[in-house]
Order: sequence, then C-alpha cells, then structure tokens
Amino acid sequence: MSSPTSSTFESLQAAVDSRGFAFVEGAAMHAVLEPFGPLADWKAFADSWNRLEIDTYMADGGRYRSRRHATFAAPASGPLARKPHQPHYQSLDYNPLHGGIERWFEPIEQFDAGSSLGTILEWCKAMFGSLAPRIQSWHIEVHQFRIEARSSEAGRPTPEGLHRDGVDYVLVLLVERQNIASGVTTIHAAGGEMLGQFTLTTPFDAAIVDDQRVAHGVTPVEPIDPKRPAYRDVLVVTFKESRT
Repeated sequence: MSSPTSSTFESLQAAVDSRGFAFVEGAAMHAVLEPFGPLADWKAFADSWNRLEIDTYMADGGRYRSRRHATFAAPASGPLARKPHQPHYQSLDYNPLHGGIERWFEPIEQFDAGSSLGTILEWCKAMFGSLAPRIQSWHIEVHQFRIEARSSEAGRPTPEGLHRDGVDYVLVLLVERQNIASGVTTIHAAGGEMLGQFTLTTPFDAAIVDDQRVAHGVTPVEPIDPKRPAYRDVLVVTFKESRT
C-alpha cells in the first residue's frame, strides 16, 4: 500500500484533510515551497547537519542519533518569532521510551526570515493554518536529526516505535540520505490499520501528518557498504496550538 503523491498546495491540503497524511516527492515539494520564500541557502543549511550533537538521552544506550532543536511562536496573522531556548518535552503517553523528562539539546545554529528554514516554516504555517483555521496561535518545534547506521549498530529513526507526537501537525522533510537501506515510513490509523508506506529517498521528499488522527513510524536503517559513512538526515517540524 502506498500514499498519495501531491504536487500542489491545494491537492496536498486535500490529501491531508481526507486521509490524515500525504507524501510529496522532492521536486514537487521544492516547487510548492518556492512561493513562500527563498531556498538559496539550502546547501549551507544542509551542511549544518554535520555539526549536530549526540543525543545523550537514548534509553537504548545508542549513539546513532544526533540532533539540534529550536522553538518558535507563530500567531495566525503575524510573523514567526524564535523563542528563548527551551527543552523538548513529551509525556509518557506519547513517548514511553523518552517521555516524562525535559530533554535539552543544542540549539539550531541560525534562523532568519530569508532562510530556507524560514521558508519551510512559512509554508507550514500556511498549510496547517488552512487545515485548522480555528487555531489563532501556534507553538512550533523544529528538530534536526541525523541517524547513523553502522555494521555493529543499526540506526533507529523512531526508537519509540509506531507513535504520535502529541501535537497537531508534523512535517518530516528529507535533507540527505547516504549509503543506507530501508528507512520505510509507515502511517497507521488509530486502530492500527496501515494506511500507507513510503521511503524518503531524495532531498525535499516529505511526509505531512495530521498527528491527531494517525500514527507514524520508520523502520531501522542499515549501511549498504559498511566501510563507508551511512546516515539519514531529516528536518522535523511540529505545529501545536498555543494555549498561552
């Protein structure tokens, strides 16, 4: 079973509204982002994944995940604003493996309205705002993840397994994929039924998820050539209604 592929803002909105998720191929996602701002610094932004810090909170003792984190505020009718650095927190209901504690990660290095990240956040604001027009203010979390795969240790993009994030909407955008096999994303209904599956393989390949309606997970990644570096770089953006 596979997901629908959408190539315009309206078709993507309709897919998420009707099914709770959508997969967008990289070229189409790049095109749908362009009206929302520049992507000129994309190479520099992608290079910043080489400067992520090891996630020291891994309950399985793994050293395969590196990350950075930032939070933003976005009123429905106003500009984005970066918040003071703060921890990432999930309840045990949503993350039984790593939830229930404040997790502090190094901050994302830079942000400005004319950056690739700014363009992506503006697109998310427009998309998720169109799906939930009643929401007047958003709390946004941005995560840079690198999952490394080694012959001695498979990389687990979602060590907590099939899950929801406890937010309203999620964007997962592939930044780079080098020398890895697998990493299949699966989408499931509340009752466990699989609704779709796909693999992010090309930069800008993206999954958009209505976190209130569906759960998602990603299978472990393994190196194709164990003698070469193997990793999966993704940007994860979550939007949640702000109640403050």
